[in-house]
Amino acid sequence: MVNTPPPEKHLDEQHHQPQSSIASIDFYTPLRLSIDGTPRAAATGPSPTNQPIIPEGPIPPPPSSRSPPPPFPEAHHAITISNNGSFLGSHNHPSPPPLRPPPGGGGGKKGGGGDNGINVIDDCAVEEIHEVCHPPHVSLWDKLRGRLNEIFFPEDPFHVFRKRNQSPATKFVEAVQYVFPIIGWLRTYDFDVFRSDLIAGLTIASLAIPQGISYAKLANLPPIIGLYSSFVPPMIYAVLGSSRHLGIGPVSVASLIIGSELSQSVSPETQTELYVSLAFTTTLFAGLLQTGLGIFRLGFIIDFLSKATLTGFMAGAAVIVILQQLKGLFGITHFTKQMQIIPVLKSVIHEEKEWTWQTVVICLSFLALLLVARQVSAKKPKLFWVSALAPLTSVIISTLVVFILKSKLQKVATIGKLPEGVNPSSLHKLYFHGPYLSVAIKTGILAGVLSLTEGIAVGRTCASMNNYQIDGNKEMIAIGAMNVCGCLCSCYVVSGGFARSAVNYNAGAKTAFSNVVMALAILITLLFLMPLFYYTPNAVLAAIITSAVIGFIDVKAAYNLWKLDKLDFLISMCSFFGVLFISVPIGLAIAVGISLLKIILNVSRPFTSELGNIPGTRIYRNLSCYNNARRVPAFLILTIESPIYFANSMYLQERIIRWIREEEQRIQETGDAILKCVILDITGTNCSSVTNIDSSGIEMLYQLKRTMDRSLLHLVLVNPVAIVMERLQNSKFLATFDARGLYLTIGEAVSDVSSSWRN
Repeated sequence: MVNTPPPEKHLDEQHHQPQSSIASIDFYTPLRLSIDGTPRAAATGPSPTNQPIIPEGPIPPPPSSRSPPPPFPEAHHAITISNNGSFLGSHNHPSPPPLRPPPGGGGGKKGGGGDNGINVIDDCAVEEIHEVCHPPHVSLWDKLRGRLNEIFFPEDPFHVFRKRNQSPATKFVEAVQYVFPIIGWLRTYDFDVFRSDLIAGLTIASLAIPQGISYAKLANLPPIIGLYSSFVPPMIYAVLGSSRHLGIGPVSVASLIIGSELSQSVSPETQTELYVSLAFTTTLFAGLLQTGLGIFRLGFIIDFLSKATLTGFMAGAAVIVILQQLKGLFGITHFTKQMQIIPVLKSVIHEEKEWTWQTVVICLSFLALLLVARQVSAKKPKLFWVSALAPLTSVIISTLVVFILKSKLQKVATIGKLPEGVNPSSLHKLYFHGPYLSVAIKTGILAGVLSLTEGIAVGRTCASMNNYQIDGNKEMIAIGAMNVCGCLCSCYVVSGGFARSAVNYNAGAKTAFSNVVMALAILITLLFLMPLFYYTPNAVLAAIITSAVIGFIDVKAAYNLWKLDKLDFLISMCSFFGVLFISVPIGLAIAVGISLLKIILNVSRPFTSELGNIPGTRIYRNLSCYNNARRVPAFLILTIESPIYFANSMYLQERIIRWIREEEQRIQETGDAILKCVILDITGTNCSSVTNIDSSGIEMLYQLKRTMDRSLLHLVLVNPVAIVMERLQNSKFLATFDARGLYLTIGEAVSDVSSSWRN
C-alpha cells in the first residue's frame, strides 16, 4: 500500500481488509466506456440486439472512488477469490441470489452474512496486506559513485583492500600483487608446480615454433618475426597476466587482418621494409588501444561482439585463411593479393601452369597427418600431446624429406635462410609520418579488438574450467602491454590463441610460468636451431595453418543458433558471407550493425504478456506458457519485461491499451465478468524486469492512468524496484493513486482490491 495517504478518504476505503479467507463476491456490471472511448455493454454478455447500450445525455465524469455504481437488475455475476489472492471460481446469475445467513446465526470469523450481497466463508486467518516501502534517501554523490563503480568496476577489484585489521604493509603488498600477479603465485611456488609448468611449456613450445613461422607467413611477414613474437610477449604476460593457462603468441585472425589490410596498400614482396614497418606500427596502435580499454575500464565495449557475430566471423575468416593456403598447396608463385573467395579461386585456376604435383603431395600428406592427430586428441583427451607434437613432427619429417631428396624436389619452395639471434630493436622502424599511417591505425584497431576478444574469451573459458576468475580489464592491460613492448622488439600482434591455450591447459599448466618455459625454448631455437629450417617446405606450413583454423568452422554452433534464435543465426550468416565475399572489416561491421539493431529492437519493442493464477497458489504466470493458469475475473494482470525508457514508452502505452481492448472484446464474446482493474506487474520477481524508468516512462504512466480513469478502470502497480519507486515518488505520480494503487504482490492486490468491491 502507498505510504502517502490519499487527499480524501472515502467510505469504501476505510475498511478494506478482507473479512475471510474465502469470499464469494457478488457485484453487478454497470454501464462503462471502453478503453478507446466508445460505450460498452452493461451486462456481461451481449445485448439482445447485439448492439452496445448507449447512455442518454452527456457522459458523467469518472468518480473519485472506485466503489461500484448502483446495480443493474438484469444481470448478476459472482466470483470467488481467496484472501491470499488466488482465484477459486466464478459464475453468472440471471438475478441477484437471495442472501442466506450461515447456519448458527450471525456473523463472525466462522461464517456470516449481511446486507451487502456478500456470502462469506472463513476457514483461516485474514492475510495481512504488506506495505510497499519507499527506498531510503541516498545522496547524489553516493548514487553517482555507486553507478560508476557498477559500470567500470563490476568485479570490485579493490575488495582485497577493505579487509579488516590490515596493516599498511599488507595493503601495499596486495596493491603490488594486483598490478603484478606474478608475485601472488611465486609466493606459493613449489617443485610440483614447476614440474607441471615445465612439461606444459615444452609441449606448447613444440606447437608455437611451427605455428609462429606459419602465422607470420599468413601475415605476409618474414617467418623469423613469428618466432620473435613467441619470445618477448610471453615473458611480459607472465608478469602482468592473471590467466594460468593462456598460451601467448601469434594468432590466425590478427595475422589474417594484417596480411589482408596492409597488402592492399603496400606490396610485401617489392616494399618489404615499408610493409614490416607498417606491421610494427599496427602492433603499436593495437597495443595502445588494448591498454587504454583496460586502464579506463572500457572492456564492456568488446561485449558488443556477440557469440553469433564471432561464430560467423571466425568461420568466414577460417575459410579465407584456408583459401590463402592454396598458394602453398599448389606451389603458386604469382598469387592474387585479394582475400575474397572469387578472386582467389580465379587466381588458382589462371595460374594452373605453376602447379607442382610434389608440393600438392607433401601438403595433402601432412594435412592428413595433422587432422588425424587432431581427431585422436579430441576423442581421447589424455593423448593431447599427439596433436600438440604433430606440427613440429611434420616440420621435422618434411624438412628431412626435402633435404634428402633435394635434387628431385627442386620445384618445392622452402623457407630458406633465417637469421640467428634474439629480437633486434624495431623502434627506428615505426611509421608515424606518411600516406600509410591511416592504414596502420585502422588495421591496428581492427586487429587489436579481435585479438583481444579471442584472448579474453579463451582465458575466461580456461578459468571457468578450473574454478578461478580473471579480471578482464587487467587482461586487456597485460595483452596491450606485451603488444606495445613487442612492437619495439620486432614483434607483431599477439594474443592468447585457442589451440595453444588448449594444449597448455591439457598439458597440466599450473601458472603463467609455462609461457616463460615456452619463451626460453624459443630463445634456444633462435640462438642455435635456425639453420635447421632452411629446407622446411612452405607446403607443410600451409598444412599446419589449415589444420589449425579448420576448427573455427563450427557447423554445430551455427545449427544451435538456428534452433535457439533465428535472428542470431542471421547475424552469424551475415558475418560469414560478408567476410567471405566482401572483406574482413566490412563483414564484421555488418554483423555488429545487425547486432546493435537487435539490441534496439529488444529495447524499443519489449515483450509484454498476460498473467494468470495457478489455482490454489499465490503464483501468477504467463497464460500462454502455463496451461493450468487461469484468468481472474474482472482483473487484467500484465507484465512488462524491460525497463521503461523513452525508446519504448509510447509503444508500451499503446500495447497496454491494446491488451485492455482485446480483453474487453473477449469478455463480450464469452460473457465473463466485466473488466474493472488492470494490474501492472513490475516487480522483477515473476516475469517482469522493469529495472529502471526515465521521465518519458513516468509521463507514459501518467497518460495511461488518465486514460484508464476515463474508462472507469482501476490501475494498480505491483512492487516497483527501488530506483523505479524512488522516481515515481519524486515525480509525485504516486500521489495520483488512492489507497489501493500499490501492492507488494499480485496476490495481495487481487485480494484487497476485490474486497473493496463488496464493502
